Amino acid sequence: MNSTSADTVAADYYNSRDADQFYELVWGGQDIHIGLYESENEDIATASERTVETLLRLATSLPEGGVVVDLGSGYGGASRRLSRLSSRPVHAVNISSVENQRHRRLNQEIGCSNRITVHDASFEDVPLDDHSADLIWSQDAILHAGDRARVLAEVSRLLKPGGCFVFTDPMAADGVAMDRLQPILDRIHLPDLASPGSYLTWGKAVGLTRELWDERTSMLIRHYSRVREETMSRRVELERSISSGYLDRMEIGLGHWIEGGQQGHLSWGLMRFRKAS
Repeated sequence: MNSTSADTVAADYYNSRDADQFYELVWGGQDIHIGLYESENEDIATASERTVETLLRLATSLPEGGVVVDLGSGYGGASRRLSRLSSRPVHAVNISSVENQRHRRLNQEIGCSNRITVHDASFEDVPLDDHSADLIWSQDAILHAGDRARVLAEVSRLLKPGGCFVFTDPMAADGVAMDRLQPILDRIHLPDLASPGSYLTWGKAVGLTRELWDERTSMLIRHYSRVREETMSRRVELERSISSGYLDRMEIGLGHWIEGGQQGHLSWGLMRFRKAS
C-alpha cells in the first residue's frame, strides 16, 4: 500500500462518527493507545495515562532550543502533558480532521492552545524545518503509515543532533511471517506490520541509534482484552451512540489482536532512539 492510500484509510476510519464515539466513550477521548496496567481490571484511562508517564521518563538528555513533535497525536492527551512539562512549543501532527477538531477544543478548554500547534498532516511529510526538534514522540500510530521507513527518515530529518525519539507501536514479533497476522492486517487494511528488528534497521539507515527497547507485549494482550471486555459489558449503552455493525467488527478485531499476542506473533513495548550528536 502506498503512503497516500494508507493516509486515506487511516483518515476515513478515524474521521467516522462510530470511531470517534468509540474512542471517546471507551478510551475517554484523551489517550487512544495501549496502557500499562498494574492490575488485571484497572481502568483503561488510568493505564493509558501511565504509558504517557513512562514514556516521559525515557525522554532524557535532550538538547535545547527546539520543539517537541507528537506524531499521530490523536486527541492530544500526550501533547497537553508535554506542553505542561516543558517550555518547548509542541507540534501535534495528525491525519484525522475529526480528532484534530476535538484536540483543538480540549486545548482551548484548559488554556494551552498557545503552546500546541495542531497540524492536519501526515507524519510521512511533516511541515516543520530540518533539525528543529529536541524530542519526537509517538504512541501506537506509525503502524498506519504506508512507508514506515520514511517516517523514521522524517524523524531523523526533524531531530537536532542529540535529539531523542520515544515511541510505542503494535508490531509483529521478529521473524513472524505476515500470513500469521492476516486477520489483523485485513482489519486495519494494511499489508504488513513493522517489527522491533525492522525499526532498528530503519533507524540505523538514517543515523538513529536505538538506546532502549523495553518489551511489554503482555500489556498489548491485557489492553485489548480490557477494551473488549468494556465493549461487551457496555454493549447496550454503546449502541445508543455507535452502530451495532461497528461494535461487532470491533469485538472480532480485538479478539484477533488478543489471539495474536497470546500466540507470540505480536510485539509491543517502549523504544528510545537518539540522533547522533
